Amino acid sequence: MFNNNKQPRTLLLGTALAVLTAGPVSLAHANQYEDAARKWAKEFSTSTLDEEQRLEELLWFARAAEPYRGMDINVVSETIATHEYEANTLAKAFEEITGINLTHNLIQEGDVIEKLQTQMQSGRNIYDAYINDSDLIGTHWRYGKVVPVSDMMENEAKDLTLPTLDLDDFIGLDFTTAPDGKLYQLPTQQFANLYWFRADWFEREDLKEQFEEIYGYELGVPVNWSAYEDIAEFFTEHVKEIDGERVYGHMDYGKKDPSLGWRFTDAWFSMAGAGDKGLPNGLPVDEWGIRVDECHPVGSSVTRGGAVNGPAAVYATTKYLDWMKQYAPPEAQGMTFSEAGPVPAQGNIAQQIFWYTAFTASMIEEGLPVVNEDGTPKWRMAPSPHGPYWEEGMKLGYQDVGSWTFFDSTPEKRRLAAWLYAQFTVAKTVSLEKTLAGLTPIRESDINSDAMTEAAPRLGGLVEFYRSPARVQWSPTGTNVPDYPKLAQLWWQYISQAASGEASPQEALDGLAEAQDSIMMRLERAKVMETCGPRLNEPREAQYWLDQPGAPKPKLDNEKPQGETVPYEELLKTWEEERES
Repeated sequence: MFNNNKQPRTLLLGTALAVLTAGPVSLAHANQYEDAARKWAKEFSTSTLDEEQRLEELLWFARAAEPYRGMDINVVSETIATHEYEANTLAKAFEEITGINLTHNLIQEGDVIEKLQTQMQSGRNIYDAYINDSDLIGTHWRYGKVVPVSDMMENEAKDLTLPTLDLDDFIGLDFTTAPDGKLYQLPTQQFANLYWFRADWFEREDLKEQFEEIYGYELGVPVNWSAYEDIAEFFTEHVKEIDGERVYGHMDYGKKDPSLGWRFTDAWFSMAGAGDKGLPNGLPVDEWGIRVDECHPVGSSVTRGGAVNGPAAVYATTKYLDWMKQYAPPEAQGMTFSEAGPVPAQGNIAQQIFWYTAFTASMIEEGLPVVNEDGTPKWRMAPSPHGPYWEEGMKLGYQDVGSWTFFDSTPEKRRLAAWLYAQFTVAKTVSLEKTLAGLTPIRESDINSDAMTEAAPRLGGLVEFYRSPARVQWSPTGTNVPDYPKLAQLWWQYISQAASGEASPQEALDGLAEAQDSIMMRLERAKVMETCGPRLNEPREAQYWLDQPGAPKPKLDNEKPQGETVPYEELLKTWEEERES
C-alpha cells in the first residue's frame, strides 16, 4: 500500500558511512555509534538479513538520529513478552546506536488506555508514542488526535523513514488503515485467538472409538460449535479421568472483571456468526453488533438495525454460560482472564475454544504436563469452530495487533525521535529475533523464514496458522466502533450480569445495546468527532430489521446442526495446498 523504494545495499552503506564521519559530529562520536551498529549487527544474527544488510540498517539509524542525540524519549506499551523484549533488549541497542535516551515503559493494558485517553482529552503530552491495540482504529480515525503514520512518512518524517521498512512485508496493515485510506498505526506485534486442544488425547484409539460410538462421527478438530460441544461433553461426562486425573472438556472464565469484556469483544459474536460478511470486519454490521450507514454508526440495538441483542448474540452468550457451567472446572466461573490463562498448561483440559496464541511461549516450557520430554507440545492450535449463524465470507475470530501510535499533542521533535525507535523495533534486522522471543509475528518474511520452519515443531501449529490462507479471517475490532474506550467498558458490566445469573442473556444484551446506543447518541449530540460520527437510526419494530438480508439475523429453528470435525493433519494438508495454488 505504502511502498518505500529500496536503495542498493552498496549505495546505502557507502552513504551511511560517509555521513557518519561528516558534519558537526566529531569523528570519535561517529565511531562510537558506528561501533555500536557493528556490535549489534553481529548480535542480531537471527534475521532474514545477512550481516552486511543488518549493518546498513543500523548505520542508517545512527545517521538519522544525529539531530535527536541526547534527548530523553518516553514510550509506553502493555506488559507482554514481546514488549518486554523491546524494552529490555531493543531499547538498549537503540540507545547505543543512536545516542537517544529511550525509556520503554511497561504497564497494564487498561493503564495504557487511560493514559492515552488523558492525552487525547487534555492535549498534554504524557508519552511520546504509544503501542496500543489497533482496536482503536475507529477512535483514532474519527477524533483526529492521532497523526497518521502515512502522513508522517509523506511529510515531516519523509527523510526519517527507514528505506528498508518495506510496509508491503507487514501482515497487519489492513487493520491499521482507516476508510480514508491512511495508515494510522504501525503494527509491532500480532497474536490470534484460536482453538487449542490436546492432540495426544485426540489421537488415542480408545478415545476415538468411544467418541464415534457415542456421537456417530470422528473425534477431531471441531469445525462447528456443535462438535465443540459434543467434545466438551465427551471429555467431561464420559471420559472423566485420564491417568487418574479428573479432566474437563472446556476452559473459560466468568468473574466480574474488565477482562470479561475482552472475552466478548475479542470477537465471540463473530465466531457465532452474529455480524455480516466482510473482511477484515463485517459490513454494514460488525462483530460488535454495530451497524454503519456509509461511515456513520447508526445503532447497536436490533430496533436500530444493530445486532448486539439479536438472536445470534443471545445464542452465543447462552453457549458461553452453558459450556462454562457444564464442562469447565467449577473454579472457572470465579476466575479472570489472567487467572484462567495458565490452567490448560496444568494438564487436565482437553480443549479450549477461546485461546490466545500469546500463551504459546508459556505452554512449551520444559517440565509442563502438556510438553513431551523432547520439548515438543502434546497440544496443538487450530482454527476456531464457528456457530450456526456463521457464513462463508465472515471473519472467524480475533487478532490482537499492538501498534505504534503517535498523537498531535506530542511536540514534533519528540514524535520524530520516537518514530525512529518505533521503526527500530520492527526493522528486518531485529524483527525475526523479536518474533521468536514473543511469538507475535508481524512480517511475512519472518513467518516464511528458515528459522520459523525450524521452530515450528515446538510451537504447536503457530507457524502453520500464520502461513495459512485462513489467517485473514482473524481480525481486530474494526472501524465501526466509534469510541473503543467508552464502549468497551460497558461489555464486562453487562456480560457479568448474565455470568452471575443476575440477568438472562437476552436481558443483559438488551441492557448492553441500550447503553451503547446511549453513548453513541451523546457522541452524536456533542459533535466531538472530526469525521464520520454517529447518526443513530430512529427505533422501529425489531422484525423489520430481522426481515432484512444479513445481520441482525432471525433465530434459527435448529441452533445445533450435526457436529463436524476434521483430522488435524488433513487440515494442515489443505492449508498447504491452498498456499501453493
